[in-house]
Amino acid sequence: MLICIRRSFRVSSAPGRLFKLVFPIKERSSPIVFTFFTSETTMSERKRKSTSDGAAGEGPSAKQQKVSSMKKERAGGWLVDLVNQQRSEIKGSMFNQKRLRFINDTKKIKQGSKGVLYWMSREQRVQDNWALIHAQQLAVQEEVPLHVCVCLVVSKSELSTLRHYSFMLKGLQEVAQECKTLNIQFHLLHGTAGEILPGFVSDHSLGAVVTDFSPLKAPLQWLEDVKKNLPKEIPFLQVDAHNIVPCWVASPKLEYSARTIRGKITNLLPEFLTDFPLVERHPYTATRIAKPIDWNKTLGSLQVDRSVGETEWAKPGTKAGMAMLESFIDVRLKLFGTQRNDPNAAALSQLSPWIRFGHLSAQRVALEVKRNGKGKDNSVGSFIEELVVRRELTDNFCYYNKKYDSVEGAYMWAQKTLKDHANDKRPYLYTCEQLEKAQTHDKLWNAAQYQMVVDGKMHGFLRMYWAKKILEWTSSPEEALSIALYLNDRYELDGQDPNGFVGCMWSICGIHDQGWGERPIFGKIRYMNYKGCTRKFDVAKFEKNYCPKKL
Repeated sequence: MLICIRRSFRVSSAPGRLFKLVFPIKERSSPIVFTFFTSETTMSERKRKSTSDGAAGEGPSAKQQKVSSMKKERAGGWLVDLVNQQRSEIKGSMFNQKRLRFINDTKKIKQGSKGVLYWMSREQRVQDNWALIHAQQLAVQEEVPLHVCVCLVVSKSELSTLRHYSFMLKGLQEVAQECKTLNIQFHLLHGTAGEILPGFVSDHSLGAVVTDFSPLKAPLQWLEDVKKNLPKEIPFLQVDAHNIVPCWVASPKLEYSARTIRGKITNLLPEFLTDFPLVERHPYTATRIAKPIDWNKTLGSLQVDRSVGETEWAKPGTKAGMAMLESFIDVRLKLFGTQRNDPNAAALSQLSPWIRFGHLSAQRVALEVKRNGKGKDNSVGSFIEELVVRRELTDNFCYYNKKYDSVEGAYMWAQKTLKDHANDKRPYLYTCEQLEKAQTHDKLWNAAQYQMVVDGKMHGFLRMYWAKKILEWTSSPEEALSIALYLNDRYELDGQDPNGFVGCMWSICGIHDQGWGERPIFGKIRYMNYKGCTRKFDVAKFEKNYCPKKL
């Protein structure tokens, strides 16, 4: 008779002891009795032996493999592979029409046109670009070729530096190469958009123009100039491909602070924080191909200030931006929640240059941080607040406040308190030149300024301290704001951006902040001092690393 025992028994006793197991059987008058000795090998030893045998024989179990793989660092490039897989799985259009608005009154593409044009301005990338996605969808719908153009113009200003133009052009070189593989014509046009783009559209018989969105004065003026000179029968469309929630959808007015816009944005994220469809190889080939571009010659010919050179830490282009995002997720994200205000800690994303130049989509960053940040909830929440709510608040401010770079753009309470204290005695007075050369009495301020000049970046916490000290050490709030914006836009790799304008306006003019206890010079503007910094982080360590030795 075969008896199958379906229970496991645990024996807690010393080895070598005699045990009996009794099993009553209905068909038998007497039970079956099993007699055995406990083994000299304990349960824990057998478990270890089993694991060892598995490793030597058939290999580790699936659970063991999973644990082992979690302990190992992911191979470099895993994020790009993951994103490519995600894009390949997206089916259908997925373009939300709320991202789009018409700049002129023409809605239908002209019949017989020979292409659709995407005028690339703020968003200098191919994939994860809602403006280019929509332009391709229009071109496929009309069965015509797709063209992309960039209008390159260098303004005669101290803000036009090699640091910025090199980063931009090398990123565009990557865009041009990718366009070529996708059968999309990429054109680098020289001159202002209002002067050259309408003629380019007519010359190539293009039927529609799609562009991206920026809230700053110069791009808005370019938009008006193109609208004025573009043939009336050509539809002119704008897509907000920078903000996750389009600026004009998030709010129709100037928001007072993060508190007033946070709920509006977060309520709309389920609708707008979606995956991107793939920009695919275009099925219709242009008969007129783009002129070849000598990128080195182009960069060498630009009339820019070459004394502000390229940075070593930030390599331009989408590939480099994705690599930086990957390293943030793998290494620094876990520290962001608790150490983001420590300039000595490697806790920040470092992504602002790539987002500022449009090499990387903030929406892509948000998607991947949320998906791959499991177990780091505190850091993920804090990061999304800064990436989405705070960053999109800066676009709101610059779009709805035309004086975003002036003390006149501050709230009335701030303008009044700054005016009331404009004649207060300053403990130190420095010229713009002295500040630019980091020649102050404050070693921490000098170190922050020096880092900005050399590396093209400054830690976010120190940017606040840095700007507030300029208010304290110059003759007026107007002069302080002017100098802060000049230094930020000239040296910061992510300068000339809404984040920079709002950062300086927050520090000096109290934008998106509240009134605090009144004090000399600052009035009711939030105050920061050296001692406060020493309570936040190791100031001496930062000074040692960055303060110019000769000072």
